Amino acid sequence: MIAEDSVLLRVGVQRLLADEGIDTVAAVEDGEALLDAVERHRPDLALVDVRMPPTFTDEGLRAAIEARRRVPDLPVLVLSQYVEERYAVELLAGGSHGVGYLLKERVADVAEFVAAVRRVAAGGTSIDHEVMMQLMVRSRRNPVDSLTQREREVLGLMAQGLSNSAIAASLVVSDGAVEKHVGNIFAKLGLEPSTSEHRRVRAVLAYLNLGQ
Repeated sequence: MIAEDSVLLRVGVQRLLADEGIDTVAAVEDGEALLDAVERHRPDLALVDVRMPPTFTDEGLRAAIEARRRVPDLPVLVLSQYVEERYAVELLAGGSHGVGYLLKERVADVAEFVAAVRRVAAGGTSIDHEVMMQLMVRSRRNPVDSLTQREREVLGLMAQGLSNSAIAASLVVSDGAVEKHVGNIFAKLGLEPSTSEHRRVRAVLAYLNLGQ
């Protein structure tokens, strides 16, 4: 489902997703309608803008947080022009499955956007680098001090939703080297294998200092 107050963007995103075989069960323009649609349709993903009526401040993000309270583990992908730090922290820290935050002006490739939609719907993460930087500045301490510089680079790319092979291509290293770094990251952050939690997402939350 899509929650976006701009009718042109709302319809445009809906048509873009339809072209990729993704059905939209509801397209709404405010937070109250978002909550009603989530409870009625139980969508695979809620794509949400931050600023919606009536005050155009943070209604969308607050509604997304409430939606995840009402429908636990509801995948939410925020698509906005703004980083609303306070509620972004609450949203990202509120669960380890299916969270994302992209900035509209930095979405430059349709294929990458659709990939992010599918990734978050599947329980993964997709967080824009600029969003990460702003949230890290907000943090009072860094929980990943034990990581090497390369491990931090790998974790930063994990936060953007890249697979191991995509990280390897970005850093121009082998897949095996990335797998080793990822294993070291999990070990240093104390993230044991779990059937109920996604370790990559938990590592990203630790990176942003949200999982403490």
